[in-house]
Amino acid sequence: MKHGKKYTEAAKQVDRSVAYEAADAIALVKKTATAKFDETVEVHIRTGCDGRHAEQQIRGAVVLPNGTGKTVRVLVFAKGDKVNEAEAAGADYVGGDELIPRIQNEGWLDFDVVVATPDMMGVVGRLGKILGPKGLMPNPKAGTVTMDVTKAVKDIKAGKIEYRLDKSNIVHVPIGKASFSEEKLQENFNALMDAIVKARPSALKGQYLKSITLASTMGPGVKVSTVKFG
Repeated sequence: MKHGKKYTEAAKQVDRSVAYEAADAIALVKKTATAKFDETVEVHIRTGCDGRHAEQQIRGAVVLPNGTGKTVRVLVFAKGDKVNEAEAAGADYVGGDELIPRIQNEGWLDFDVVVATPDMMGVVGRLGKILGPKGLMPNPKAGTVTMDVTKAVKDIKAGKIEYRLDKSNIVHVPIGKASFSEEKLQENFNALMDAIVKARPSALKGQYLKSITLASTMGPGVKVSTVKFG
């Protein structure tokens, strides 16, 4: 894979043989984010889990204290009083059955997170083939299947992010923007790592966190020491 001049210059500042302390890694990622837009800072965590086994799955959500820097559009499936509740909480779209053809037939996907009350999961289930592969299916573990739609919407708007293993047993999560201060990124990183450490599956034998890498959208990866996280 051929990289551009900017990336090559930025990569020279990173010693690939070193696992940096989180604060140093964050400073480096900010320094090497040289794109013309405000790059997203992401954490990539390679785990020792085998996601093919249900008891070794990692899935959950955490509210980043400083948000992600991104405006998140929330769709809520609800009925009755919960419709007004979702709207009052700041949901971008609220509805029920009438949204199914719009998503199924018209390919409408102008939302980033889907919340549903439990009594609407029968309706939402019909969209499984569309929402599932995009990671948009509401899930009780992530707090997106709930009767407390006010809390769900407010948490998401405040910077709640979901984490889960991908097929390679890696967790990929945004922790903010390159324009954030180092302190804000550090606080978000710490909140995420606390949640990931607590989410360690009890069935897992051996090393849990194999590697942690921080990177901006267009920048080089910077390794973070896993020592603190066990």
